Order: sequence, then structure tokens, then C-alpha cells
Amino acid sequence: MSEYECAAGQRAETDAAAGPQGAAAAVRAGRGMRRAVPIVLGYLPVGFAFGVLADKTGLSPLEAVFMSTAVFAGSAQLIAVGMLATAAGAGAAMFSVVLTTFVVNLRHLLMAASLAPYLRRWSRPMQALFAFQLTDETFAMHAVHFQSSKAGNGVAALQSEYVPDKAETLGLNMTAQLGWVAGSALGALFGGLIGDVKPLGLDYALPAMFVALLVAQVRGRLHVVVAVTSAAVSVGLAYAGAGQWNVILATVFAATLGTVLSGRGGGPVVSQCKSAEPAAGPAGTASAVQTRGAARDCAEHMSASEE
Repeated sequence: MSEYECAAGQRAETDAAAGPQGAAAAVRAGRGMRRAVPIVLGYLPVGFAFGVLADKTGLSPLEAVFMSTAVFAGSAQLIAVGMLATAAGAGAAMFSVVLTTFVVNLRHLLMAASLAPYLRRWSRPMQALFAFQLTDETFAMHAVHFQSSKAGNGVAALQSEYVPDKAETLGLNMTAQLGWVAGSALGALFGGLIGDVKPLGLDYALPAMFVALLVAQVRGRLHVVVAVTSAAVSVGLAYAGAGQWNVILATVFAATLGTVLSGRGGGPVVSQCKSAEPAAGPAGTASAVQTRGAARDCAEHMSASEE
């Protein structure tokens, strides 16, 4: 057998081994892309509005698309184009935009810290890619999915950590960013045809999407209390003159309140979870079946308490 035939045979064996794995990864990535559809439906009109504003500010379509690709922060981008439109000097504008973007996106520190325990087994490059594409909307989707997947494992959820699937997780993130970039490109290209985006109601698409994502996460009275409290504190701080700090301060306050309230009501349940492990031997096999439902309830309670 020649060296060419030997190399061809080795490539065929490698492709045969990698084929099923690649197909399975594609299926999981497709599942993540389907889960991102609600986010894309919200990103397209808001990204379009950003593209229109960028066009009126003087940015070229290429610059607007590059900004959505490299920054990928909706509220920060909308604020940035507004600041660029009213800035007197280029140097002062650049410093102000960078500082404002940093302050507005401080909430990402809290979101990333909340999801970090699930990603400890991911490599650093994969964690960096996930962090770059983390937004408020993708965070909401991942938080619900990670916690429900961990709770769905029943007894196993109490004994081992849940590791998110990379293909599905990154498929959701990339699809969401693609929707934002596509909306930005359409707005930048056709922004000259629209005089004012406010009558179209495009600016309400993002709040409406946040409301839908919030409702999907509310599973008990504690969640309602935290959601209402954070909204009230945020609005109060905004009217008090806190500026963009109202979001991060309201988030910290409401999260602390939720942690305190869940800690007061979770002691007995957590102790029951610790005692819900089946005994060894034949009797343990029977008890495992009997305690599986209780363990799943405990896991759901613990996951809800982590939010």
C-alpha cells in the first residue's frame, strides 16, 4: 500500500469517528439557535433603531456594524451614539463614551459571577467567548436553563455539578449577536429613509422583551418580591438623580434582599435535601426510587434560592 493510500485510509477513519460527534454537536447547536429566536425577535427592531441613530450621527454602515460586532452592548451603544452626536471634541467624546459604557455595563459583573460556577470546567478561551457574548437577555435564558437542567437531574444534581453543553450554549449566544448585528446593518443602510423612529415604537421592543423574559423566570412569591423591589428601587434612584448607577444599585439591593429572605425560609428544606440520599445495598436501591421525587424538589428549591 502506498503512502497516499495509507494517509487516505487514516483520514477516512478519522472522518468516520468524528462524523457522529460533529452531527451531534450540530444538533445541540441548532437547539441553542432555536432557543435564541425570542431574543432575535427583540434584537432586530432595537438594532434597527440603533442603526438609524448611528446613521443620523454620521457613522457609516461599516462603522455601525463594526460597533455592534466588537461592543455588542445595546444600551451602551445607544448612549454612545447620542453622546457622539452632541460631543464637542473627539478626545473628550472618546473618554466619555468609554467611561459611560463601563458604568452602564457594570451589571455584567453580577451576571457573570452568577453563571461562573456552571462554567468552571470550560477552558479559558471558551469562558472568554461566553463572557463577550453575555447580555441581559442571554443571561436570563442561560440562568433559567442551567438551573432547570441541574434540578432535572434529581439525585445526581445534589452529588455532581452541572456542566453546560458548549455547542448549545454558544449557539444561542452567537445567534443572538447575529440578530443584533443584522438589525444594526439594516438600520444603518436604510436609516436615511426614516425621519424619526419614535412613532414606530421600536424603542419599546427591548423593554417588552425584558418583561417576557422576567415572567418566564418568576416561579414563586420570593421572585415576585425581588422583581418588584428591584424595579421600585431602580425607578426611585433614577428620579433621585443616580443616573446610570440606578441599575447596578437596585440589582445589588434586590439580590441581597432575595438572599436574606431565601436563607430564612430555606434552612429546613436544605437539611431535608442532605438527608435525602439513599442508603447503600438492596434497601438503598428501593429507597433511591422513593426519594427521587423528594431530591428533585430539593434541587429545584436550592436552584431557586441561588437566583
